Amino acid sequence: MAPVLKRVDSRSSDDTLIETVARSLERPLGDTEVSYFLPSRESGVNDMYLHLGFRAPPEIMRRNRVSLVWAILRLKHPLLASRVEMHSYKDIRFVYMTPESVLEALESADASLEYRSQTKDDLIDTYLNGPRTLANERLSYLIISQVEEQEFDFLLCATHFLGDGMALHQFANDFFSLLASGRADEDLESMLTEEWYGRWGGNKHDSVGVSLPASLEERLPPMSPGRFCRAVSRVDYAKSQEKLIGGQSFPRRSGHPRKTVVPTISIDPERTKQILKKCKAQSTSISSAMFAICNIAWARTCNGSLELPTMMYSALNLRPVLTASKALNDSYWYLCIGYFNVVLPSFIPHSGSDAEIEKIFWHRARVAKNQSARAAKSAMLVSRSYEMALERGQRARRFAREDDEKALGIWKAPPPSPPVASNKPPSTALIGLSLLGNLDGTYKHSAFPSVKLHTLTTGSRQRAAGMLLFAYTFVSRLWISLGYDQGGFEPSTVERFWGNVVSAVDSDLLA
Repeated sequence: MAPVLKRVDSRSSDDTLIETVARSLERPLGDTEVSYFLPSRESGVNDMYLHLGFRAPPEIMRRNRVSLVWAILRLKHPLLASRVEMHSYKDIRFVYMTPESVLEALESADASLEYRSQTKDDLIDTYLNGPRTLANERLSYLIISQVEEQEFDFLLCATHFLGDGMALHQFANDFFSLLASGRADEDLESMLTEEWYGRWGGNKHDSVGVSLPASLEERLPPMSPGRFCRAVSRVDYAKSQEKLIGGQSFPRRSGHPRKTVVPTISIDPERTKQILKKCKAQSTSISSAMFAICNIAWARTCNGSLELPTMMYSALNLRPVLTASKALNDSYWYLCIGYFNVVLPSFIPHSGSDAEIEKIFWHRARVAKNQSARAAKSAMLVSRSYEMALERGQRARRFAREDDEKALGIWKAPPPSPPVASNKPPSTALIGLSLLGNLDGTYKHSAFPSVKLHTLTTGSRQRAAGMLLFAYTFVSRLWISLGYDQGGFEPSTVERFWGNVVSAVDSDLLA
């Protein structure tokens, strides 16, 4: 959609022309973005956060300096400074009011920045379980907390329909690279001015080429418009979904308020090195091994039948398959994920020897690796991504309309469908895994030597009975955390499962 242009010229007291320009840019949300936006409206479900604990000289953490860096990056990544307007279930838009001046860009950034004196745990608990921090008018927010002279906490908050984990971590790296670059405040001011003029202050970019970062569906390689190709895509997607069989789940409970907790373990660098070495020797990775760890942990936790397999899901990074985009405001802040599933047998022999269990464990880790690779390298990946986005968007709109009608007291239940005999197996997922890999490849620690990052925690506001396990390496340590709604699950089962995950990581399986 062409931007709405409005140019405002004014003159200062010394009659020097000061040019300011106001533009409103907007674009519709894609189906994947819609599937995250609509559920977030009531209480911020899936609102992301990234926490980093670090040591730094207090002088580089002054508010005016942090505001400058925050403002520069918000200009580079305009979705962070946008809002969402919903006109109907099929017409939901990002709207970006470009700052009329450098000063307005700085003031806008400062308004979305807060300094506190909370501990890490208090910061995260407030974000996850308190009133929603974000809103349709505020899609990102930055919190800096200081509890000791040189100890700081960084909490970046962003709605999930703005981006994904890759965007969070790349942004944090860019933030600290600028903040601790050694540049004087005056140099950062010049960078901010140049960034604003390069985008909005000159005549060359009045309207041509100016746009917001495109949605995932716009970035994927185009699908053939022919009916036959579309039919093939639908059939392939349906058949791929039919293969997803899972019959294991955590027992849930109702009537308890939602409260997300995030138990976390951190493995020392030497032990982490041993684990990574063992994974490599077994022709797999720590990410694939995490599926096997959850699989074994559940088999040791479950009191019910283990006859049906265990299904787990994870996000699939779709950036490698995107078409190139050279739009002026192109950035890494956009949502670019699909999903894939790993299905493993649930049963393990309880009387098996340690050697037998270890053999089973590594075999299942390799199976998980192969299933993950097949999903990422499938020749049908693009068409399946389109079909999944369409399905998720339609489902989100249907549920959103139903929720809104219930809130208004006008919802009517559809007539019951006649019973249909079905031999279709269940497709219940036990848990989701967010496998972020080696984050030391994203954070260029040498680019900000005066800042010493030492702690990283990430996650999102959960829906009722939501659960997601995170695993990544950071500052040469393996980190594993379990974010879940404490009120939505039978507590002893989750606690036993988490204990079994920790025991598996500590055992000789990974050494």
